[in-house]
Amino acid sequence: MAGGSRLRAWGAALGGLMLTVLTACGGPYQYYEGTGLHDATAAEVAGGWENVEGTRLVLDKDGTALLEKLDGQGFDFEDGWRLSGTGSWQLADDDGGQVVRLALTDRTRVERRFPAPAADPSAPEPPSAYSWFFYVDRDPHDGLVLFFMYGDPDIGNMYVMTRETGS
Repeated sequence: MAGGSRLRAWGAALGGLMLTVLTACGGPYQYYEGTGLHDATAAEVAGGWENVEGTRLVLDKDGTALLEKLDGQGFDFEDGWRLSGTGSWQLADDDGGQVVRLALTDRTRVERRFPAPAADPSAPEPPSAYSWFFYVDRDPHDGLVLFFMYGDPDIGNMYVMTRETGS
C-alpha cells in the first residue's frame, strides 16, 4: 500500500512538471493568430507612423514605403540593427485578421540600437533586404495601430507603431 501511494505521488509530481514545461514553452504570443480585425482599408493605413524609439514609416497610397530606424521582427530584434531605406507595402486580410506586409528593398542606412562590441566576429551582418508583417488593430478611439512581436515569444513583447503626429 505504501509503495502504491509513493508511485501515485511520483506520477502526480511528474505530471505537474510536464504541465509546467509545456506551459512554459507555449507562451501567450508564441502562436498569436491575429487581432480579428477585417474592416481597415489601405487608404486608412497609408500615411505616417512612428514609435517611441524614433522609428518612422511612411506608407504611400501607391504601395511604396519609406522606413527609418526599423528594428528586426521576432528574434532578429535581439541582433540590435535598425534599418532605413525604401520598399513596398500592402494590406492583406488573413484568417486571423489584417496585416501590413512591408518589404525593404533598397537599404540606405544601418544603425545599432546599442553599441556593438568592436570587431565581434559573431555579430550577424544586418540584412540588405528584409520583410516584416504588422498586425492591424484599433485603439480605444477607433484609430489604427500597427504592431509586431519581437524577442522571445513567451514574453510577448510588442513593437507598436501609432499615427505620426500631424498625420
